[in-house]
Amino acid sequence: MANTKSVTDKLERKKLKRTARKKAAPKAPRTGPRGENKAKVRKMARGQSKR
Repeated sequence: MANTKSVTDKLERKKLKRTARKKAAPKAPRTGPRGENKAKVRKMARGQSKR
């Protein structure tokens, strides 16, 4: 993404960012599912409540 910190006009900044996005190389497809590194939540015990 282009560095747009120096541009003060909002519309001009948007224009620059949009052109930078179009020029950027396409991202490679994912190798694994999204969120595969997230901590997994254990299933709680079924039945009578603990507290």
